[in-house]
Amino acid sequence: MKRHIILVTALLAALAATSSAQEKKPGGLNKVARDVSKTSKEAGREAKSGIKKTSSEAHHGLTKAGNNTKAELKRTTGLTTPAPSPGHKPGGLNKMARDVSHESKKTGAHLKHQTKKESAKGHGAATKAGKKAKEEVKNP
Repeated sequence: MKRHIILVTALLAALAATSSAQEKKPGGLNKVARDVSKTSKEAGREAKSGIKKTSSEAHHGLTKAGNNTKAELKRTTGLTTPAPSPGHKPGGLNKMARDVSHESKKTGAHLKHQTKKESAKGHGAATKAGKKAKEEVKNP
C-alpha cells in the first residue's frame, strides 16, 4: 500500500512538471488580434474617462449656476418657499427650477442615447471588419 501511494505521488509530480513545461504563449494571428483589441479598449477607456470628466464638470457648473440664480431671485424678489401645508401645491421658483431641471435631464438623456447608439454602430463595424480580416488571413 505504501508503494502505491509513493507511485501515485511520483506520477502526479511528473504530470505537474510536464504540464507546466508545456505552457503556450499566444502568438501569430491571435496575438495580433489580442494586441489590436487591447489598444482599442485602452483608447475607448481614455475617451470615455475624458467625456465623463467633461460631463461632470459641466454638471457641477450648471448646478452651481442654477442654485446661485435661484438664490439671487429669492433675494431680489423676496419670494421664498412657504412652509408646507396639507393643501399647498409646489409652485413659484421651485416649480420653475424643477421644469428647467427636467428639460435639461431629458436633453442629457437624449444626447447620451445618441452617443451610445453611435458607439454601438462603431463597435459592430469594427467587429465585422476584424472578423473579416481574420478570415481572409486564415483562408487566403
